[in-house]
Amino acid sequence: MSTVVPEKITLCLSEAQSESHETQERALRTLASITKVSPQNRSLLAQSEGAIPAFLTLSKSSSSIIQVLSLAILFNLSLNPDLKKSLADMETISHLNSMIASPKTSPESGRLASSLVCSLAMLDKNKAKFGVAGTIQLLIEAISRPDYRGLATHHLLSSLAELVQFHGNSTLAVRSGAIPALIQVVESTDGEDLAGTSLAVLCLLARFDEGLNGLRKTEGIVSRMVNVLKGRCMLSKEGAAEILIRLFDESEGCVRDAMRLPEFSTVLADLSVRGSARAREKASLLMKKMMEADLDSYVDGSTVLFPALIEF
Repeated sequence: MSTVVPEKITLCLSEAQSESHETQERALRTLASITKVSPQNRSLLAQSEGAIPAFLTLSKSSSSIIQVLSLAILFNLSLNPDLKKSLADMETISHLNSMIASPKTSPESGRLASSLVCSLAMLDKNKAKFGVAGTIQLLIEAISRPDYRGLATHHLLSSLAELVQFHGNSTLAVRSGAIPALIQVVESTDGEDLAGTSLAVLCLLARFDEGLNGLRKTEGIVSRMVNVLKGRCMLSKEGAAEILIRLFDESEGCVRDAMRLPEFSTVLADLSVRGSARAREKASLLMKKMMEADLDSYVDGSTVLFPALIEF
């Protein structure tokens, strides 16, 4: 959509604050439409006096449609990189937190609030703000809630994935129970997409010592990841293989746990042939690590626990 004249934006902004619900809705729909695809229109609207506070107020409306349209406009504005910093003030973050935390928030508003968090967190300088404001803990609590299972969970996970790329937020996430919450999603039957995204977040946590140690101390973590390799989608298999690689680099105990699983060699062999390019690469690396561990056991005079890979 082409850039509209500033006067039209000013008129719509005024009508959006009308006492008439019908006028409000019509104006908000227009603003949502013209800011959806036009960066210029987003900048013009954001520069209009009182625009952002007005949409923040409207997003608290008791009317679900007014709430959703206002959040949609704020999300559209956040797509402009130069607007992310100004949008992420503590009042806005606090409001988004309250929407994520409240069981009364509609599914559509919850998805938009989570998407707005994700969009704003793409600016590195905003990541710490969300960490200080307690957003990490609220996202983890929401992911753990049964009523969030489904489409909204994907948006929550995407927001968490963006935030934990900052080391301080990753530490907060681990201390707030992110690892068991994410594994719970991985092992649920809510969808392959959610499992794959959860494993991707676990991989991000594993980049730092706190996350890797948390995974290593998780009961049955190796067998759980092997179960993913056996029966989940390719995205999930890639994530599980990456986690196993990190665990093997960190802990000989994890390597031994894998060597005690008779099906592991078959699973790796299958993944190295039938997997995606990324999965095949990771499977080959895992096989190499297992073969090295097996050969070390043989040289030391111990029983070779994993002969299948040497034969393979």
